[in-house]
Amino acid sequence: MRVVIRAVLTGPVAPLGAAGHVSASAIAKAPVAGAVAVGRLGLAGDAQADRRFHGGPEKAVHHYGLDHAPAWRAELPGAPDLLERPGAFGENVSTLGLTEAEICVGDLWRAGSALLQVSQARQPCFKLNLRFSVPDMARRVQASGRTGWYYRVIAEGTVATGDTLALVERPHPDWPLSRLLHHVYVDRLDRAALTAIAALPELSENWRALAARRLASGAVEDWSRRLTGAG
Repeated sequence: MRVVIRAVLTGPVAPLGAAGHVSASAIAKAPVAGAVAVGRLGLAGDAQADRRFHGGPEKAVHHYGLDHAPAWRAELPGAPDLLERPGAFGENVSTLGLTEAEICVGDLWRAGSALLQVSQARQPCFKLNLRFSVPDMARRVQASGRTGWYYRVIAEGTVATGDTLALVERPHPDWPLSRLLHHVYVDRLDRAALTAIAALPELSENWRALAARRLASGAVEDWSRRLTGAG
């Protein structure tokens, strides 16, 4: 399995939102010409505004498929022209031909000369609401399952627009991200699924811990702050 990388994107921290609802964010990313260095913490020249929730080794590189653009345009006819080009969702890598249904937990992908491993799906936050000027955009992204995903960097290298993204190894073919997202956001207290999720060694520690907490408590965590920014 291989696809062509349509864009490699980075961005600085900048104000996001309208007057009265401004937040610092690096979600506005732009395509980069030429090869970009890929380090353990992400792409050279890329930034994150709040490293408590963004970036780090388990969220070094964000990937979002252009495959989802038609569905978003149909759902949001008044959305800005962000949906016409790569970078709408703050991604570092944009492709056609891969979605959460084709990507599995722990997948190893060769991107240019770098080796990346799928670590987790994205947990959308309220900054998407500001990015799209749609008050419930983060909630829509979560409910749709069109979240995108993150890689950890297994081997550093370089990547450029036009490079091939090629699957190297798939340790968990029975755990596509679409299945993971279903159990995290829809069928949320399936004990057999949560037990399996908590035991996936290639899944990020935070997501394994989330499954373990649900098993222990029998309850689902409150998403309101992440989705709305309230509180």
